[in-house]
Amino acid sequence: MYFWLKILHILAMTIWFSGLFFLPRLFVARYRHDIDADPEYWNPVTNMLFFRIMTPAALVTITVGGILFAWNPAGAWLVLKLVVVAGAVLLHLYFGLLLYELGHDRDHHGPTFYRAIGWVPLVFLLLIAGLTGAKPLTLGNLPAPPMGPVEAEEIVPGLEEGEGLPRLELPES
Repeated sequence: MYFWLKILHILAMTIWFSGLFFLPRLFVARYRHDIDADPEYWNPVTNMLFFRIMTPAALVTITVGGILFAWNPAGAWLVLKLVVVAGAVLLHLYFGLLLYELGHDRDHHGPTFYRAIGWVPLVFLLLIAGLTGAKPLTLGNLPAPPMGPVEAEEIVPGLEEGEGLPRLELPES
């Protein structure tokens, strides 16, 4: 089951990032005066890409990633990966905002901006792949997280095994 969830996660991530790569190219295409720039063509294509392909793929990626995270959490790489994924989600939402603005003919940027922002998903993808491939257990001088069951003595120093935690008395109101 874990293997198939991982496959689903990777496939959904591939579809999501393909959209993140392609959408800025469509933003640039608005400045060419070809068929790509015609609102009758551009609006349905970009809306379908964003709402019917990218967003569901992002939701599947994040949901299955959360299941995989709960199944086997380990190492600092996972926390760093979640930070990078949060950046990718924010970029996705920003692309949605740009799509909304461009759909209402309120463009605040030029084609150079869209070409430049089109490289950001590549940076996110390389960071995610690098962290997933290297899987560092720790970062800098931070200690590595525990890799097995944690003993009661490690959680609360001085607490003997089998004693349990002291009962907490709450004042009556």
